[in-house]
Amino acid sequence: MSISKDDILNAIAEMSVMDVVELVEAMEEKFGVSAAAAVAVAGGDAGGAAEEQTEFDVILTGFGDKKVGVIKAVRGATGLGLKEAKELVESAPKALKEGVEKAEAEELKKVLEEAGATVELK
Repeated sequence: MSISKDDILNAIAEMSVMDVVELVEAMEEKFGVSAAAAVAVAGGDAGGAAEEQTEFDVILTGFGDKKVGVIKAVRGATGLGLKEAKELVESAPKALKEGVEKAEAEELKKVLEEAGATVELK
């Protein structure tokens, strides 16, 4: 059974950014190559490859069965009042913060997930 290039690309398109980063790192390790070296060999553009994403939107996608904890975490992260934080949580999926740096987005995601929320970074 052989897998086509289109099948692989479609599977990658469904992955999160973090999963793609981990995949690239695993491929670099397995084959002893670097994606940066491949770009240099290809003339610097590699067919219009996009730059690494530096700004992310933190999307609250759900609150599970720990709604109160998620509301508290949202309040702490945003400075919203109780009513506003509750409305934001109840309106999930909803952007919590937009255009934040990767480290801040990952930390916010971690805090929210620890409180019981489900979160996506886009």
